[in-house]
Amino acid sequence: MMRGDKNKPIVVVAGELNVDIIISGTDVIPEWNREKIVDGFDVVLGSSSAITASALSSLGLDVRFVSVVGADDFGRFCLGELQRLGVNTDHVAVLPEITTGVTLSFTTPSDRGLITYPGSIPLLTPGYIPDALIQEADHLHFGSYYLQDGMRPHWKELFGKAQDLGVSTSFDTGWDVRGRWDAAGIRALLAVTDLFIPSEEEALHIFERDSVETVFGQLAAVPGLIAVKQGSKGASLRSPDGSVVSAPPYPVTPADTTGAGDCFNAGLICGFLQGLTGRELLEYANACGALSTLGVGGTGHLPTAAAVSALQGRRQLQ
Repeated sequence: MMRGDKNKPIVVVAGELNVDIIISGTDVIPEWNREKIVDGFDVVLGSSSAITASALSSLGLDVRFVSVVGADDFGRFCLGELQRLGVNTDHVAVLPEITTGVTLSFTTPSDRGLITYPGSIPLLTPGYIPDALIQEADHLHFGSYYLQDGMRPHWKELFGKAQDLGVSTSFDTGWDVRGRWDAAGIRALLAVTDLFIPSEEEALHIFERDSVETVFGQLAAVPGLIAVKQGSKGASLRSPDGSVVSAPPYPVTPADTTGAGDCFNAGLICGFLQGLTGRELLEYANACGALSTLGVGGTGHLPTAAAVSALQGRRQLQ
């Protein structure tokens, strides 16, 4: 039974906060001892967790964010943006003498590369996450498994407690900048995860396989849904009964792919809480990811329920 309004479930997102500084154009790769002119420069709300939270709010859910930022301009910017986008920030701790994290995103119309200064990103710990908040929730999500050093040893216990309370769970790994991938930790966490949402490249690195199909085979005993984001190929979804469905991406002309995977996460969570399953669930998530690419930054063009419906309707007419 949902704790929030049945039309507005409560989602708690526990995660990192940082700004994204986006440098965009067709040739954005720096060269030593050279100067280049680029097409665009934007400072926007970053972090996988925050973008997913913002997209969930845009889709009409009641979203509560738990995090840590520094008492600096970037920290205030992150809080202001979350609040502007309808995300509750009552449980975001502002710490003095801490610098808020920053990610530089070198973005072209087809891809992007990231450089991150961690700052406050790894500082979230279980002490910042009140039990009462989880008890109010319908769903618990986090992103950036490999960047959240303070929480990584504790996610399994937290997810287990959440599921015992009837709260569904999800996470997105992100890229492991250290190249360790922690397959054992991921496997342990999957035992208490309802939605596992890696990208294809991440999944292949974690489980040391050469195809999504073999990853699904290796995870046959995992009890939850596994949704793998595959970029221009769309996405694939493995259900607990072992069935696999795939769905192509929606044809859009992207302005910036930053945050597309995080908005896919939001679509998957939202659809799951609405009771969608199989291909219908996957296509809803794909539509959310596609819509996000129409603006600059992860929150530049957030999906809405109406926009998702319109995009899906146009596909049906084609």
